[in-house]
Amino acid sequence: MSANVTVVVRYQEPFAKAIVKNMIVVVLGVSINYINASLFHTFSKHQIFYRNPRYILFIHLVVNDMIQVTLTITMFIISYTIYQIYVSICWAIILLALLATENTPLNLACMAVECYIAVCMPLRHTQICTTRRTLLLIGLIWITSMASVLPDLFITLATESPDFYRSRILCLRENAFPNPLLVKKRDAIHSVFLVTVWITIFYTYFKILFTAKAASKDAKKARNTILLHGFQLLLGISKYIAPPVLSGLKRWFPQHYVDYLFAYYIIVQILPRSISPVIYGVRDNTFRRYLKRYLICKSLYSNRSEASGNEFQKKAKDLTTS
Repeated sequence: MSANVTVVVRYQEPFAKAIVKNMIVVVLGVSINYINASLFHTFSKHQIFYRNPRYILFIHLVVNDMIQVTLTITMFIISYTIYQIYVSICWAIILLALLATENTPLNLACMAVECYIAVCMPLRHTQICTTRRTLLLIGLIWITSMASVLPDLFITLATESPDFYRSRILCLRENAFPNPLLVKKRDAIHSVFLVTVWITIFYTYFKILFTAKAASKDAKKARNTILLHGFQLLLGISKYIAPPVLSGLKRWFPQHYVDYLFAYYIIVQILPRSISPVIYGVRDNTFRRYLKRYLICKSLYSNRSEASGNEFQKKAKDLTTS
């Protein structure tokens, strides 16, 4: 969930410093998306994953992270280069980014419930957590997010003048959807989302903690997974305490305010997306095994292609010489 999809505004700062910041953001974003793309490729190539509800929910989270990272980095770069874009283009970027962002906590809650069912009700897990139900659940996640986000667009279309649609703005949510009533609506919906997700995560964690099989390896791993989900969610909701903190920092240290905004962007928008690959891409033995196989095969293919290229160049050189 996101109050702002990006937080960078135009402040005067050295050109070299602005270049460094953009390079850091791009490198982090490309790295995260490369890792996530490798995870998605591994998932799509093996039936063992796309018939398992746990991995389906995980890859849905990965895809949302890729969308969110790509769009927020695009907006970050725009804020330093083009600065202002047409409202209609801004709407398209923000709405898609918001949908991906809103999906994340709901997806985390569903993954926590799946862990709970797997550990506390193992005999019913295959009956409850089917592929069809998982896909329906993902559809419900998107419908819920759209019900939260799309009213901003409809209310803006109904209340703003036609001149606003043709104007150019700095692409922030509060600029694209300026009606003050929307802020109250967002706060109310976010509060409901947060309470629901946190209750779900705490409930599933403590049920697993006190289950009769709490000493088993699977139970311990499930608890650690839910803790990681909780930490990821905590980073994501830090945006709600950020405005007063940033306001105080701007008042006390105005000369460094743009640096605080940059740090806020990295911590709130980028860092949470780097946790998803760790949860199942690295910690999960099955996924890690297939991911290693994919990376090794890719490395061998690259080496073989390079060797073939060198051999071809050598033969061409020999023919030229003769």
